[in-house]
Amino acid sequence: MKTQKVTTISQFISEQQQNFPEATGDLSRLFLDIILAAKIVNRDIRRAGLVDILGTHGSINVQGEEVKKLDVIANEEFISALSLGGDCCAILSEENEDIVRIKNPHSNKSKYIISIDPLDGSSNIDVNASIGTIFSIYKRISNVYEEVTMDDCLQKGENQIAAGYIIYGSSTMLVYTTGNGVNGFTLDSSIGEFCLSHPNIKIPETGKIYSVNEGNFNEFPEGVKNYINYCKQIDKASKRPYSARYIGSMIADFHRNLLRGGIFIYPPTNKDPNGKLRLMYECNPLAFIAEQAGGTASTGYERILEVLPEKLHQRVPLFTGSKQMVELAVKMFQENTIQSF
Repeated sequence: MKTQKVTTISQFISEQQQNFPEATGDLSRLFLDIILAAKIVNRDIRRAGLVDILGTHGSINVQGEEVKKLDVIANEEFISALSLGGDCCAILSEENEDIVRIKNPHSNKSKYIISIDPLDGSSNIDVNASIGTIFSIYKRISNVYEEVTMDDCLQKGENQIAAGYIIYGSSTMLVYTTGNGVNGFTLDSSIGEFCLSHPNIKIPETGKIYSVNEGNFNEFPEGVKNYINYCKQIDKASKRPYSARYIGSMIADFHRNLLRGGIFIYPPTNKDPNGKLRLMYECNPLAFIAEQAGGTASTGYERILEVLPEKLHQRVPLFTGSKQMVELAVKMFQENTIQSF
């Protein structure tokens, strides 16, 4: 029986780095710090039903949401791993109101800033549904050895040099891009390594899945309602009706649609006219991945990666996934925006 060649993420990163003679290795080490923290968080999630780390922490985060115990653990693990590694100078976390500036001798000369949602979909923790970690990496604008500024942190998504996510589901996967395609790695627990399992991921141009919280249907703009109704119509030529799939964990919905084709929508509503998802921690990294895989991402008004952030925890609407589906949804949204919203 022929043995299949296994490529670990460490080997993959090393091979990719060889294609860039100017690379210093700092970014590679930063990825290894993220991978280490992801393994620790994955271990804690797998043990969640056995130890007292389920349920609520009893506090409220900067978003005004109840903090789950695993939220706190994941945030601490990522900040700890990234701080000790010293390969980034600052961390922007969804769980922290302000910039977390790293203070150690090595980080003083680092040029990288990490934006991270340590545990996306935490409302699903107690019911054993898929959750994830989302991250992106930027280069600072100011000089090294100087204190990181707000301008360093509030950069457009198109300035990302890398982005990725870890999904903790039936298997644990890490999907990432450095601007040269998207690759996925599955954690092999027997050797403790993420191994290349989904090389060069390409999202289909169109799909048969739409992901949206239809419980908020009456709060949606008319254009979004029209698109959802379009998805439900019977039309053999376009293989409609589409299948509605909504887990309530964005990373799980995005991951499925990335592999199979589909659209994820979190639109503006009467209650949240600016949307509810965080630009820096959720939308920018997933938009970068979507575009690198051949898909697209929009606020409904403009390309996600062109939005200039005004604050760390800024919220925006999101339409992302297969290019043809997103373009039609945005078109229908814009046609009805003025008169209905």
